[in-house]
Amino acid sequence: MKASIHEERVVFRVDSADVVGMIRMPLGAHASAALVFAGPLTSVKEQATGNYAVAMAARGFVTLTFDHRHFGESDGLPRQYEHPGRKVEDFRSAFGFLGSRPEVDSDRIGAVGICAGAGYLAPAVAGDDRVKAWGTVAGFFHDAGQQREWMGVDYESALERATAAREQYEDTGELEVIPAVGEGEVAMPLAEAFEYYGTERGRMPNYVNEFALMSREHTIPWDAQAAAYDITVPTLVVHSESALAPALAKKFFASLSGLKEQIWVESKGHIDFYDEPERIGTAADHLTRHFRAHL
Repeated sequence: MKASIHEERVVFRVDSADVVGMIRMPLGAHASAALVFAGPLTSVKEQATGNYAVAMAARGFVTLTFDHRHFGESDGLPRQYEHPGRKVEDFRSAFGFLGSRPEVDSDRIGAVGICAGAGYLAPAVAGDDRVKAWGTVAGFFHDAGQQREWMGVDYESALERATAAREQYEDTGELEVIPAVGEGEVAMPLAEAFEYYGTERGRMPNYVNEFALMSREHTIPWDAQAAAYDITVPTLVVHSESALAPALAKKFFASLSGLKEQIWVESKGHIDFYDEPERIGTAADHLTRHFRAHL
């Protein structure tokens, strides 16, 4: 599949930071539709987004994956800082960078969000008319009210601890981190998450199994649901009843203002959407149909 795809390592700037990405394009691509990819919590471009970028490039699209600031090969201190607002800024710079490429038709730019990446992309899509259509795969659509309910009495104390961690970093440069996956206190306590990030299945040289605790100051109250009302471009939501938080996907979909389609597919769970060839192939086929119709 990759034999007909040209891959190019690229660097673009967000504020004063270098952001490192990978462009994939069909050989001979010119003025093509192009897609920016957004991935799961703490992930890097060699993981889920890379798998989908290869699949979509093989289906005729120019694709851009990248390491967000604070992660992977990209600049940004502190490291492993999961800041949804900064990720939105990264996406906006990525849209501009991709639109400047000679292989790309700047009027045919779309985006794909996977897991948490869908919830991070939502406000970027809502507020940027360069994005003409987008799709999500096993999206986690953050809901601030639901998050507070899930955490209960721990909600306020978690925010206070995150704020204290940020203040400590600002005062001393000492960064408090916890594992992204593993045992004890971790950023992603799901067994499925460990089965991917904690094993050879998802382990990449570019990936670090850490999460800056100060990130929770921004991830806990993040709300993707509110952005749905302002999204008017065509949207495809691919999800599974066995994936993470299908009820939030249904709520988000119901609030969308524009042309929309929701596809429910079968899966063993959530993580198989990241790397299982059949799951990726099915989702990529639906995305291809969607983007060919709307880009």
